[in-house]
Amino acid sequence: MSRALIDAAARTQPRASRRGLLESLFAHVFTNFVYPQIWEDPAVDMQALELAPGKRIATIASGGCNVMSYLAAGPADILAVDLNPAHIALLRLKLAAVEHLPDHAAFFRFFGEAADDENIRAFDTILAPRLDVETLRYWQTRDLAGRRRIRYFAKGLYRHGVLGRTIGLAHLACRLHGADIRHFRAARTIEEQRTLFANELEPLFEKPLVRLLARMPTSFYGLGIPPEQFVALVAENAGEPAIVVRERLRRLLCDFPMTENYFAHQAVARCYGPPGSAVPPYLEGASFPLLRQHRDRVRIQQRTMTEALADEPTQTLNGVVLLDAQDWMTDRQLAALWKEIDRASCVDARVVFRTAGTASPLEARLPIEVIGGWQRQNELSDRLFAQDRSAVYGGFHVYGRVVH
Repeated sequence: MSRALIDAAARTQPRASRRGLLESLFAHVFTNFVYPQIWEDPAVDMQALELAPGKRIATIASGGCNVMSYLAAGPADILAVDLNPAHIALLRLKLAAVEHLPDHAAFFRFFGEAADDENIRAFDTILAPRLDVETLRYWQTRDLAGRRRIRYFAKGLYRHGVLGRTIGLAHLACRLHGADIRHFRAARTIEEQRTLFANELEPLFEKPLVRLLARMPTSFYGLGIPPEQFVALVAENAGEPAIVVRERLRRLLCDFPMTENYFAHQAVARCYGPPGSAVPPYLEGASFPLLRQHRDRVRIQQRTMTEALADEPTQTLNGVVLLDAQDWMTDRQLAALWKEIDRASCVDARVVFRTAGTASPLEARLPIEVIGGWQRQNELSDRLFAQDRSAVYGGFHVYGRVVH
């Protein structure tokens, strides 16, 4: 079922075409555990949504960091949807953990450090008896190495998943060229970070192997970037996509202090920073009692966002978070999605999404009768884009109803 859903979502070209074959390969990759951590900054999402108690929102779940972080703000209802069963299982595990683990220290050890045998004992004795059948089966199933998947939380969760392994391969490519990206963890100022980038990483993007890999769409599958999105990503410099990757990485590693950017720590070490460094909002100590209080406000569904929104009552949602999913979509899929967004959204609703390219696709790809009642909030979108610590996207977009 999940393979068919993902294949349908990722496919924009006939299966027998070159693009269609690439899309089929991507769909196969994406049915596995992809994101141990979501790669969108929930702090700017919450600003964009003006998320507050009483609001109802819908979001794509991915690794669940966003859903859990939104939950701490106390909304009345979060509809979390995803096509990938692994992401559903991870979010359900987080919700069970916040309810049943004894305290924030145990919760942080499980998802903040995520590399301790005590997590496995906690799973077996506390969480496993309380999980639904499908979630328990997922984490008890053995991987290709013959180990239970729950062992990821003893060996470093963020080193696993397609994303974690892809980052590991990128580290290997760096070391083969004499660069060690882990040095960034010792940087104390942005100036030190920029010096490290200039000396350690910038020269890599002139290497033939790196330039070759950057031209291959399959190199980006591990980052969750399908062929259609790859085209948008490299549009800024289609002749030399390595330049685009270099500038996105520069922003990630040089525009925010390491002590404030947990995405940078994930990129350079596949873990969060030392004590005192930033972590996702849901892992902060002050969030734990709020998560426990609000845990039953999340509704999880394995289906497309369009299908999920079709079942929501008219004009009841205050916000929709689409991550970068629209980059995957055909014009027909995009129009169907926005038809349901328009119907289900309140008059003050906001829609938040990111794009691989710099521009929003909506005005160029949607008919006026679908998008005519919405407009991009340019000042807010651009200001929050500058604050987005995930830093790898080309655009951050906030849409609201047209005010007459």
